[in-house]
Formats: sequence, structure tokens, C-alpha cells
Amino acid sequence: MGRMVDAVLDYHHCMMAMGKIEKLEQEVQALSHEELATFRAWFLEFDWAAWDHQIERDARTGKLDALAEQALRDHAAGKTRPL
Repeated sequence: MGRMVDAVLDYHHCMMAMGKIEKLEQEVQALSHEELATFRAWFLEFDWAAWDHQIERDARTGKLDALAEQALRDHAAGKTRPL
């Protein structure tokens, strides 16, 4: 029964999130050109910061170690080229 309750709660949360997204979409569509430009610039910075934090977190927790090791092996094997 616990999984059933979890599934219902997940569905409810998903539906609430979709409602938020739909509302955001409507709000963004209603922006003037100037407001949209301002929002776009803000969101770009927000998105870049979120991406930076994710990369930093992944690097700290070792999630990127295998990729780094593979890149070093490829470089040692001559599979890379100068930038």
C-alpha cells in the first residue's frame, strides 16, 4: 500500500508542477518585448548558475571522475588534437 500512496502523491505533485509550468508559460507569453528581453537575460544567468552548481556538485562527488580518466587515457593514446 505504501507504493500506491507514493504513486498517488507523485502524480499529484506532477500535476501541481504542470499547473505551475502552464501558469509560467502564460505569464511569459503575456510579457512585453522589453519585459521578455529582461526575463530572458535573467533566466540565462539563472540557468548558467544552476548548471555551474550541478557541475561543481558532480565534480565534488566523483560523478565526473570516469569521464576525466577516459579523457586522459584518450590523450595519452594520441586520440586528441591541439586546440
